Amino acid sequence: MSDLSPASPLLSGRLTKRPTGQQHVAILMATRNGGATIDAQLDSLAQQTHRDWSLIVSDDGSTDNTLERVADFARRHPNHRVVKLRGPGQGSALNFLSLLRAAGAAPYAAFCDQDDVWLPEKLARGLTALGHVEGPAIHGGRTVITDQDLLPLRLSRSFRKPPAFGNALMQNIAGGNTMLLNRAALDVLQPASRPVQRLIAHDWWAYQMVTAVGGRLIWDPQPLLLYRQHGKNQIGANDTCAASLRRACGLFSGRFSGWCDVQTEALLTQRHRMTRDARAQLDAFVTLNDAGVAARMRRFRRGGFYRQTRRGTLALWIALAVGRL
Repeated sequence: MSDLSPASPLLSGRLTKRPTGQQHVAILMATRNGGATIDAQLDSLAQQTHRDWSLIVSDDGSTDNTLERVADFARRHPNHRVVKLRGPGQGSALNFLSLLRAAGAAPYAAFCDQDDVWLPEKLARGLTALGHVEGPAIHGGRTVITDQDLLPLRLSRSFRKPPAFGNALMQNIAGGNTMLLNRAALDVLQPASRPVQRLIAHDWWAYQMVTAVGGRLIWDPQPLLLYRQHGKNQIGANDTCAASLRRACGLFSGRFSGWCDVQTEALLTQRHRMTRDARAQLDAFVTLNDAGVAARMRRFRRGGFYRQTRRGTLALWIALAVGRL
């Protein structure tokens, strides 16, 4: 692939060759009608203290000026490669999975939403955390939750229990907008993404897959970005009382169970790649509802499933008892 030139600000294609820098980061941005907010995010990429990065934008059919804003950014930053792709048109989760494959041989990759603002040290912090890790690993962490005008509201919740597959089956703890993936994680996720036909959340799946093969999620207690809240958020912040109520309603209505079914459908295609313990946990989870209440409770306890808060884990136990997990 040739370098970006002012005469051709956007390249169509993918990163087919390994970038020269050992700490090169392919930034993976999924877009759709983000013209109102994307400039602030793009500018925050340009202000990263870590300078060795390229940007891959996969657009899922924008009808506003999103791609014009990306093209303008590319013209203003000719030292960084900017690649444009046509998204699969099947929602943001599958768009991000297509971006994973488009990252090719990049040493690192970072998921990027179109409406946040990265703090200047985001990439540098992730690279430092992952620099001496052997095996698949993800760096992710807290955010500064803001209103739609980027006025800070609060810090996102911090988690203390260790990240693990038993936790990943129950919840995602690091938003995809904070995630930086090392090469070993990409070697897991790129082929694993190919058979996936549907998915609830790409970041949840990434946490599940990496821990399922014995990899790590490294949780950063320091905020990594400004997480803009507005009416078009795909998920949104989940640390308010209203969000807790929505999660409880989701558990007891069966919505969470349906989400888990979709996620585990994708995981089962990669069961052969998982550690023995992860395979046992996945099998136990898939068959939880095939038994009576007492047997379900035993399997759940022995399976090592948990959420990060006592209240969240208690809600799981109650949902399990009434057959809604």
